[in-house]
Amino acid sequence: MYRAFCCFALSAIFLYACSPPPLGEIPAGTVADWPAYGATPGGSHFSRANQITPENVQYLELAWEHRSGDIREANISPDQFISQSSLQVTPIMVEDRLYYCSPFNKVFALDAESGEELWVFDSEVDRFADFLPNCRGVSSWQSGEEGFCEHRIVVGTLDARLIALDAETGKRCPDFGDNGEVDVSHGLSEHTPAEYSITSPPAILGDRVVTGAMVLDNQRVDIPSGVVRAYDIRSGAFLWAWNPVKPGSRTLNDDDTYLSGTTNVWSIIAADPERDLLFVPTGNTSPDYYGGHRGDLDYYSSSVVALSGETGEVAWHYQMVHHDVWDYDTPSQPTLVDMMVNGETVPVVVQTTKMGLTFVLHRDTGEPVWPVEERPVPQNGVPEEPLSPTQPFPTHVPHLISPPLTEDDMWGLTFWDEGQCVDRLREIRNDGFYTPPTLQGSINFPSNGGGNNWGSPAVHPDSRVMVVYTLRAPGSTKLIPREQCADPGGLGQRQEGTPYCVETGFFSSPIGVPCTEPPWGTLDAVDLEAGEVLWSVPMGTTRDMAPFPFWWIKGLPGFAAPMMTDTGLIFVGISNEHVLRAFDLRTGEELWHADLPTAANALPLTYQVSSTGKQYVVVAAGGHWAGGSPPGDHILAFALPDAR
Repeated sequence: MYRAFCCFALSAIFLYACSPPPLGEIPAGTVADWPAYGATPGGSHFSRANQITPENVQYLELAWEHRSGDIREANISPDQFISQSSLQVTPIMVEDRLYYCSPFNKVFALDAESGEELWVFDSEVDRFADFLPNCRGVSSWQSGEEGFCEHRIVVGTLDARLIALDAETGKRCPDFGDNGEVDVSHGLSEHTPAEYSITSPPAILGDRVVTGAMVLDNQRVDIPSGVVRAYDIRSGAFLWAWNPVKPGSRTLNDDDTYLSGTTNVWSIIAADPERDLLFVPTGNTSPDYYGGHRGDLDYYSSSVVALSGETGEVAWHYQMVHHDVWDYDTPSQPTLVDMMVNGETVPVVVQTTKMGLTFVLHRDTGEPVWPVEERPVPQNGVPEEPLSPTQPFPTHVPHLISPPLTEDDMWGLTFWDEGQCVDRLREIRNDGFYTPPTLQGSINFPSNGGGNNWGSPAVHPDSRVMVVYTLRAPGSTKLIPREQCADPGGLGQRQEGTPYCVETGFFSSPIGVPCTEPPWGTLDAVDLEAGEVLWSVPMGTTRDMAPFPFWWIKGLPGFAAPMMTDTGLIFVGISNEHVLRAFDLRTGEELWHADLPTAANALPLTYQVSSTGKQYVVVAAGGHWAGGSPPGDHILAFALPDAR
């Protein structure tokens, strides 16, 4: 009896010591909105909201949930390919309302504190026209006046329209274009609906709305133009167009449509109202893995381009990859921040890349603020390919990926699949950064998914610490002569108009596991001014993507988008795991996590409507077609509970 009592007492003491302290009173907090996709027009992914701290984040709990019902399940069969939908949206919060779009361009307005649905607008797109449906966000414009459509919510659609809605009612703004919409497919060469879609939120700069578009990868050389266009936010009138062609080159096809095959701007545009400049991240010229035909079409490929908001003229451009044949397009929104460089405050553009290289450019000139070296890179791809002899490498900000791979880097769950990886490495071209695509097959390390992709980075405007997700699983590319292509007219990576189709994928063992040791994905904190990596931690576990007992692996390959708060918290999910996590910016320690219905690879947001209210952390859990997580329609809001 005495022994039992002692054991009980010791257990009670242990549990009490390990239990969290009482929450106590919730601090007042700073009122903060989230009026643009990346929190600011310059895409910081940062909020001054400060009610949730490293000390109380452990108490976060689900406050409300909204579901759109707008889901598409996958249907993959020999005669049909329909991918699942993917909810990749980051809602915006303006005043006391949230606005967001579903993968098929329904637009919702919610009460920001309760999640109550206030209105919904259906864009009525064809739900089966696009292979990879998504809508990453809507945009907000306010005139400063009161009245109908003085506050407009603008959405770009899968079928290439811009639609302006009254923020209060969700009704069309009839003075914008034709009954509230503008057809953005005007002036494009002939194409199928799946080949041209607006998937990123348009940029707002003054009284202009500016958009690029997602042009379907890897199909043909004469894919529709990647033209960027501006429209008057009130009337919908066309203002200007920038087609990414070399100055002095032809800009139109023979039928007066915009010149086909130019690089597109599929990701998020950044805006600088003070300078009246737009910063556009460009893709690589179509198709992705062969460029013998390109010539002048490569001039703006895989670059950051600064455009005048008034005219669309190029102020400057900086190319991150010369003659890109790796699908290393510029994936993330350029991040605008002020940086201390040699004792002076300098306005800069921070651009992360799929190569795991970070470029920091002067916002006025496009010149690197720290040295960038042109270094020799591997040559001798296929005979027709005029590879660039050098590529740019930043010297100040550390590189987050370090090829080449060696046999010692090969790894497997068993000795057998590790041996298979070693054998495959011996057979494939592996010359480090920028190994060109070849007929024998080539290692791409990083893969065409990154390095860093569209979700990164978050940058603290005071400390200039950057947090990014880095994909560390290598990929492979193999060119196939046209006459050997199994499906030259089908939906694969056919690269029509070139001598080759292509096969791409992760460099994996026969059982589908990456051939390198985990972590295959990390969350990395970098002091940009000091040029130092502060910490690197594995992101996610395999629990939701692998059968038991293989749940133990940490560091997933996938897509992730970090968000940062003024109190030093990082919130982030990932495409292969059904979890949202919070990390300490100082140390990388995980402080909190919440299980989700499916993966949350979208950028989270945070806000506080009033000083007496609560700070909310909101994320879309909607799965991803490339990650094995099921489609979902969940907008989830977390907050601190009432004092207890």
